Amino acid sequence: MGLYKRGQVWWMQFTYQGRLVRKSTEVSDKKLAGKIHAKVTTQIAEGKWFERLPGEDKTLGDLLERYVSDHSVPNKAPSTVRLDRAIVKDILAYFGDIPLKEVTPNRISSYKSVCRAKGLAPSSVRYRLCVLRHAFNLAIREWEWVKDNPATRVSKDKVDNARDRWLTIEEEERLLNASVLYATGEKNVKIPHYWAQEIVIVALNTGMRQDEILSLRWPDVDLFRKTVAIIRSKNGEKRTIPMSQRVFELLKEKARVRNIRSDLVFASEAGTKIHDRNLRRAFFNALERSGIADFKFHDLRHTFATRLVQAGVDLYTVSKLLGHKDIKMSQRYAHHCPESLRSGVAVLDRISTSSAQSAPEMAKGVTDCSVTP
Repeated sequence: MGLYKRGQVWWMQFTYQGRLVRKSTEVSDKKLAGKIHAKVTTQIAEGKWFERLPGEDKTLGDLLERYVSDHSVPNKAPSTVRLDRAIVKDILAYFGDIPLKEVTPNRISSYKSVCRAKGLAPSSVRYRLCVLRHAFNLAIREWEWVKDNPATRVSKDKVDNARDRWLTIEEEERLLNASVLYATGEKNVKIPHYWAQEIVIVALNTGMRQDEILSLRWPDVDLFRKTVAIIRSKNGEKRTIPMSQRVFELLKEKARVRNIRSDLVFASEAGTKIHDRNLRRAFFNALERSGIADFKFHDLRHTFATRLVQAGVDLYTVSKLLGHKDIKMSQRYAHHCPESLRSGVAVLDRISTSSAQSAPEMAKGVTDCSVTP
């Protein structure tokens, strides 16, 4: 049966490349539907018919808009969603809202060259291409818009994300002192605010990411068990972090003066979540006041992990505390200083000393066992 009716619309079915295809004729008149079916059958016989995909009429703007709404928003942190939206705006500014079939490897490669010419870091260029590549992959696997991903045929630049930077104890003290913010009250009295300092202390002693700290709520803090639960981490999995004594004392004190308008641990005066831009501004100003250069907020997490490794904590434990799915991701935090490796080479000294002490005993044993001829 070539034609059949669904509701008021006639559908046709036919075999194409050994596969049964059912498509709507998009008309309610049977005679017209028959003509459409006959035309398609003729085109198949002549090798002129090609199956149209739903995404043939879609544009790059449609693709990226759906990528942000269907993937970024439900799966990524708010700060990353804002980054994705900015990248989408940049991509469309270069390509324009062109049909998807006009997005070619050559055009993507040209876009990569333009990004380099703008002076963007290799990691920034790579992330832009990753957004394009992932969006096309979703369009192939889930949305069935297209069959080809042009971004996969564009080479990715090698990026070295490893940063060999962490705070010394002296730098930590300077940073914490500089993180106390002062507001001017009545009669020009300086009123201290400790929220930025508290966030820095939590980051240094838990390894939590910036958004994990800003999103932390009191129901996720267990002062009895001395643990903090991260409900939604970057990799989408929940993890529990034991508190150090310093973090425990800090949170116990904060719990006594909680903001009644919010259950956020770190909330603005209005009871809302502290905006990451406000935290970055306060942190940058603290770095300037303390004279600490080449340091980012994420390096507090790096400092946490590095100190643990230097103290002899195994990488598996560090990986679990950081919330890494793969222990390989924690290798970048294994920046040992010479002192932390000294115990390794000290084994050689112990072996040498032991050998030197046992040599006279062995010689004595040989003498005692000798036989006079």
